Amino acid sequence: MTAGTLDSRGNAVARRVFAGLPARYDQLAWLLSFGQDRRWRTETVDHVVADSPCRVLDVATGPAGVALAIARRSSAPIVGVDLNLPMLAQGLRNVRAAERDAQVRLLAARAEQLPFDGASFDAVSFAYLLRYVDDPAATVAEMARVLQPGGTLAGLDFYVPPNRLWRWAWRLYTAIVLPTVGLLTGGPAWWKVGRFLGPNIREHYHRHPLEQHVRIWEQAGLVDVGYRVMSLGGGLVMWGRKAGAP
Repeated sequence: MTAGTLDSRGNAVARRVFAGLPARYDQLAWLLSFGQDRRWRTETVDHVVADSPCRVLDVATGPAGVALAIARRSSAPIVGVDLNLPMLAQGLRNVRAAERDAQVRLLAARAEQLPFDGASFDAVSFAYLLRYVDDPAATVAEMARVLQPGGTLAGLDFYVPPNRLWRWAWRLYTAIVLPTVGLLTGGPAWWKVGRFLGPNIREHYHRHPLEQHVRIWEQAGLVDVGYRVMSLGGGLVMWGRKAGAP
């Protein structure tokens, strides 16, 4: 069965919206977040490498930005998976350019159906994932399934500022500035993404508030679940440890 036939509605949205973006994805993500995405990535990688994992899985790896960030701070072999084939192709180019071919391997796979045995990895990371799946709880449970007992799950995503004043500024930015800057720097494809992101982020946290995210992780068998709201509420990093440490 091909990856395309397995697409959920959320998967299909991710494929459609991010078509045509791979070559400049990391640069434009940095620009459009005022450089904050790299801070969020660093925070996420801190949790991934804290216990010196022997094998790492990076889910929704895209052009392998997080996978390569982990590779620069760990000697562990890393497997990155994504359902977007153009993004994976760009990821392969990035891995080769960084001369990390021997350490980082990329595969086409969905987060909801990971092609690995249970307890295969010491750490699992993901980025900008749960807004593009139909069942976030099942997706977190699937990532926990492939995690060794005692292993770390860590992920990052956009967030909606909890402070009313910053939330108003965020709404203005996502509605007007983000798509306009995207158009000027990345063309029509980034205009489309800019128009999409604000409503998508708001809707996700309306349906799945932060407290529910914590419960989802705990129900998946993760303990010591923590989170950090970053950049005045523009980003969210979460982490937890799989129960039953060996």
